[in-house]
Amino acid sequence: MFGNKSQMVDADRALAGREQQMPVSGRHTVLGSSTVPQGVPGAAAWPEGTQVLYLAFGCFWGAERIMWRQPGVIATAVGYQGGYTPNPSYEEVCSGRTGHAEVVLVAYDPAKTSAEQLLKVFWENHDPTQGMRQGNDVGTQYRSAVYYTTDEQRQAALAARDAFAKVLHDNGYGDPTTEIRAAEDAGPFYYAEDYHQQYLDKNPGGYCMHGPNGMTCPVGIVRQDQVPSQQVVLGQQG
Repeated sequence: MFGNKSQMVDADRALAGREQQMPVSGRHTVLGSSTVPQGVPGAAAWPEGTQVLYLAFGCFWGAERIMWRQPGVIATAVGYQGGYTPNPSYEEVCSGRTGHAEVVLVAYDPAKTSAEQLLKVFWENHDPTQGMRQGNDVGTQYRSAVYYTTDEQRQAALAARDAFAKVLHDNGYGDPTTEIRAAEDAGPFYYAEDYHQQYLDKNPGGYCMHGPNGMTCPVGIVRQDQVPSQQVVLGQQG
């Protein structure tokens, strides 16, 4: 229906990419923290014990803004993951010939938040049933995905998916198509070009298609008032 961009490219047909990494400033424009694990001058380093979760839920501009606003989040960054092409450009990813998803790196303090709470926000702020698209954004880079780095994250992602599937069905939606796998298996996280980092802070009136889907993800015993409510998130969207 939507052409080749909605079909995953085969590894042997993916673009060649490049050896050079995309240059990024490495300082989060909102949080003042480093957006790279090794730290950069003038940016707050990640404290010991920081954990990282990679989330894909549509255009990474709005997705990143949602995640940097969550309590306990130390830093966020946007990039490309889950495909084949090393160090791809944005244009290459949009061509559908790299296999990557648009991904948000979420570095967080597990003493102040949890994978479960972050995933609750993830599930409640996109439609995870659309396959290789999110709303009007069509292509493999817009697919829903969770790339975990710890067993706690894996268990939380699978449990939340199964719990939210019932909510989706009760509201007339199909099964979630969200890809859940280890970040190690998904492959390297390649930082996107610097102008994409914290894009909606740099461009407050920029494009954002994200907002609450109107459904609550019943994960664990977390009460709705323990994480930002859907109404709060909606009020913060541009």
